[in-house]
Parts: sequence; C-alpha cells; structure tokens
Amino acid sequence: MENKKESDLPERLAKPALRALKSAGYLKLEQFTEPKEVEVLKLHGMGPKAIKLIREELSKNGLSFKK
Repeated sequence: MENKKESDLPERLAKPALRALKSAGYLKLEQFTEPKEVEVLKLHGMGPKAIKLIREELSKNGLSFKK
C-alpha cells in the first residue's frame, strides 16, 4: 500500500499517469508549479484527463502550472 505522505497527487489518477509522474520524479503538487502544463502532458502515460485532475487539484490549493 502506498505511503500517503510520499505523494499528494490526486488519487483518481489512472495508474499509467501515476507511473509516468512518479518515474519523472513528480510526487508533490508543489512540483507542478515549475513545469509548463504541455511539458507534463508529453510524459508517456499522461493524457487530458490526468492533466485536468492535476489542474483542478492545483487550483484547490492555490497553485498552478508555470505559465
């Protein structure tokens, strides 16, 4: 079972998206303020739904992708 403190990524993300993000080193929402959205979307396993979920979670926490 995954340690909740290790990652605060949205739980509803599909497994391929989670694997892509974790293998690229993304474990915390705060890390998504550095790359642009299109850069994250290029990761194998990421799709529009996963980006939407991350964007929504960032917004809830007053964060956003780099402009």
